[in-house]
Amino acid sequence: MVETTQEPIDVMLADSNPLVLSAMSEIFERDARFSLVATSATAEGFLGTVMRVPVKVGVIDWNLPILGAAKLIEVLREQANAPRFVVYGDTSGDVPRLAMQAGAAGFAARSGEVEGLLKTCADVAAGKMVFPFIDVRKMQQDPIQSLSRKERAILEALAQGMSNRDMSKELQISTNTVKFHLSNIYEKLAVKNRTQAIAYFYSSQMSRD
Repeated sequence: MVETTQEPIDVMLADSNPLVLSAMSEIFERDARFSLVATSATAEGFLGTVMRVPVKVGVIDWNLPILGAAKLIEVLREQANAPRFVVYGDTSGDVPRLAMQAGAAGFAARSGEVEGLLKTCADVAAGKMVFPFIDVRKMQQDPIQSLSRKERAILEALAQGMSNRDMSKELQISTNTVKFHLSNIYEKLAVKNRTQAIAYFYSSQMSRD
């Protein structure tokens, strides 16, 4: 038997189902490749813990209360020591594609073998991206994905009913810059005005849920 000198991979688990969370905990604790740091039943609990104790890999349920996995990934990916995320979920619908778009590094199906989840986590820790087949054409067809981070922030503010002046104060940019970004947003979404842009934003949100 060859001994390995490699440090175990620090992992944190988050799942809204206590039975799943308990079963996953046992699986990772039994595998010498991993060191289970903590578990949580909510996105907020996960966030609070990894901000204090960074981990290499986070295994999360796509429908984590209350923030949800997509928002959790978005919040943490700005951090220097952000974990690499593996979404552990159902392959039905668009969850693998949405997980990839959100910034996850891997996806493991709940219906798959346990070893598949462990291998995905090990590969993700090594810097790989691990996903089932995803039709990337669908990702390219969503114009929302073509918006820059600033443009998305402006579109979300617009959907909240903010005026150009409100957005200028909120984002600390001039009203002329707001108008410039709005013009780009209209062009990318192929809409003509604020009302159409807001309608597009909400229809896009509904199609992802």
